[in-house]
Amino acid sequence: MIFRCRFFNYPFPSEEKYSLTDQIRRCSRSVGANLAEAYRKRKYPNHFISKLSDSDTEIGETQTWLEFALACEYISNDEFQKLNNQAEEIAKLLVYMMNNPEKFLIKT
Repeated sequence: MIFRCRFFNYPFPSEEKYSLTDQIRRCSRSVGANLAEAYRKRKYPNHFISKLSDSDTEIGETQTWLEFALACEYISNDEFQKLNNQAEEIAKLLVYMMNNPEKFLIKT
């Protein structure tokens, strides 16, 4: 999903190339960054869950910006559906991890 978002620049008007596309790129990248932080916090259940929650929040923000891009007709419905479906799958995995942290924590 992150890599697909970087190809957005071509259909966006010039005034959006550095605002809306930047927002989409930043929040979609933040999903992975927060997940990496969560992985490193597996020894501490509350921190682990908190970072997963941050990642889930960034997925929601990404979806919101994609909805704006669709509403403004900067991306096609097909492209929106592909990206949104990927975001939903990632969100489901994050929720599963938050609801079952014991499966991912470092056992001491």
